[in-house]
Amino acid sequence: MARRSGQWGRQSLVWLHAVTSIGWMSLALALCVLLISGPGGYDSARVLDKQLLAHLGTSAAFTGLMLSGLTAWGYLRHWWVLVKFVITLSQLVIGAFVLSPRLDALVGGDAGVQIASSALMVTAIAFQAWLSVTKPWRHTPWTDPRWRAPSLPNWLYWAAIAVPVLDFVVWKALFGSPAPLLSLLVVLFFPWYRRSRTRAAARLATA
Repeated sequence: MARRSGQWGRQSLVWLHAVTSIGWMSLALALCVLLISGPGGYDSARVLDKQLLAHLGTSAAFTGLMLSGLTAWGYLRHWWVLVKFVITLSQLVIGAFVLSPRLDALVGGDAGVQIASSALMVTAIAFQAWLSVTKPWRHTPWTDPRWRAPSLPNWLYWAAIAVPVLDFVVWKALFGSPAPLLSLLVVLFFPWYRRSRTRAAARLATA
């Protein structure tokens, strides 16, 4: 029963990662179309960006990181995982510090930077989907062939699913828009927890 729960948890987390990634790409494409349509679409673009696109982006990033941490893929063992991480981080930075502020300040006129940013985001997510399917390239130089993934509790998969949902529901109710506060805390804490479990397993194996 525990094994089946773990399989369902992992499959559900993969599903959520796929759904949020597709949603992120779809809304980035919608944003691009609205901006191309001219000033009449700017207000709708702002609503999509603040209420949905930003949260889908952070949720896709969070679920991807948790899948890496909860499975044998790891964070730095495979080039395709590392490249996805770098691209995702770049997208979040560009979205938070380039696209969103410029959308807020956009009243009329040329939206070229915003259009280019959203189109680049769509292309990058599509490329990441290709990486997830094909898993190209070899292991990174930091891969230890003796390393084994730690045995982690199955409930962590379900917790990873609940965190983005709570970030949306709780902070939207309190602040009027979702915020990835819980996701950020978990992402910062979880590698330490995973490392401690790995070291504990290694000590037991050599005892």
